[in-house]
Amino acid sequence: MDDLLELLRAGLPAEALITDPDITASYANDMASFCEAGTPAVVTLPRTVEQVQHIMRTATALRVPVVPQGARTGLSGAANASDGCIVLSLVKMDRILEISPVDRIAVVEPGVINAVLSRAVNEHGLYYPPDPSSWEMCTIGGNIGTASGGLCCVKYGVTAEYVLGLDVVLADGRLLTTGRRTAKGVAGYDLTRLFVGSEGSLGIVVKAVLALKPQPPQQLVLAAEFPSAASACDAICRIMERGHTPSLLELMDRTTVRAVNKMANMGLPDSTEALLLAAFDTPDPSADLAAVAALCTAAGATEVVPAEDAAESEMLLQARRMSLTALETVKSATMIDDVCVPRSQLGAMLEGTAAVAEKYDLTIGVCAHAGDGNTHPVVCFDHTDADESRRARESFDEIMALGLALGGTITGEHGVGVLKKEWLARELGEVSVELHRGIKQAFDPLGLLNPGKVF
Repeated sequence: MDDLLELLRAGLPAEALITDPDITASYANDMASFCEAGTPAVVTLPRTVEQVQHIMRTATALRVPVVPQGARTGLSGAANASDGCIVLSLVKMDRILEISPVDRIAVVEPGVINAVLSRAVNEHGLYYPPDPSSWEMCTIGGNIGTASGGLCCVKYGVTAEYVLGLDVVLADGRLLTTGRRTAKGVAGYDLTRLFVGSEGSLGIVVKAVLALKPQPPQQLVLAAEFPSAASACDAICRIMERGHTPSLLELMDRTTVRAVNKMANMGLPDSTEALLLAAFDTPDPSADLAAVAALCTAAGATEVVPAEDAAESEMLLQARRMSLTALETVKSATMIDDVCVPRSQLGAMLEGTAAVAEKYDLTIGVCAHAGDGNTHPVVCFDHTDADESRRARESFDEIMALGLALGGTITGEHGVGVLKKEWLARELGEVSVELHRGIKQAFDPLGLLNPGKVF
């Protein structure tokens, strides 16, 4: 420990090192349940690339594991500390280095908050689409590490589609530049996409070149109330089959709607079994909403209400954004699943999840990026009740198994981390796992970067 601190101090200012155990303990884990976390030896808060390089060279010299962290809003345990590790928090590297309206790019450090970047590019008439529900807190580096999504993915895609290039500090301290800042480029293997979603297991992202889009018109939102989850999923299939391209298509089940109402008095209809939110940011969104309203009615919607203006639209979106927070108030703890299935199987996924809730006698609320088939079943349980905690964990696993059986994936945007690494091999298969491990070995031969995660 003394050698580690001595070497770190040689290249870091005093304020970039935290050794007080009461404070370092607060960096031990992210927001996931049922994920083990160790005790870090030290927390580092670098502000420059050179400082990150110094940390990694020190770690390599002493064979000390390093756990990269952003805002720790993740839900898979990917940012959890391991015993004796160096926590490398990137939140102080929070500068927007460049915004180019001509090239339609932003160059940022990893600690930039998603919402801060979004508002900054808006001032230039530009738009950075990825918008996780935690966008007011989560960082771009964390978004890249977990390949996060958001509410707009049905039209605009996920984080991976906006990362053009990266600067990455490797395990041995070398600086790697990947990708480009041009609109096109196919030189060499696509190492940039390899780092996106790697959860800090291959290198430390210290700079990102992000693609931007022209800012679209203000979107309008429609809310449709359904008597069942099946009828809501039928409407979703009709909307996509008819070729509509909503900027948002979100689903909240009865449990989620009631939790949001209880927490925030949003005035959402308690009588609904499923609430569908659809939005369009086209030049004439009212015409698009009218067409979707007709499809919802044909699928069995009992009430369809289009927002009259941007303020009403934002209120509905706030209700969706607070879904996970509201469900956390139902019981003392939650496990938030992240299972993505083909859109055609969304109804079967919700029906199966309801059956799991009944089987284990648990409250499981579901909110979903319905246009992507990306469901978030939230298992609510009393963490002080051993039997209920066991049932929560078993139900969580059964929901993942259901997703795979329906042709889906165990994670659409939250990542693998600690929580789902046992399931990763089941989804990937032996050949793919072998290749994944070979890639990890090539980038991190000593196994120092985020050990115990992903694999």
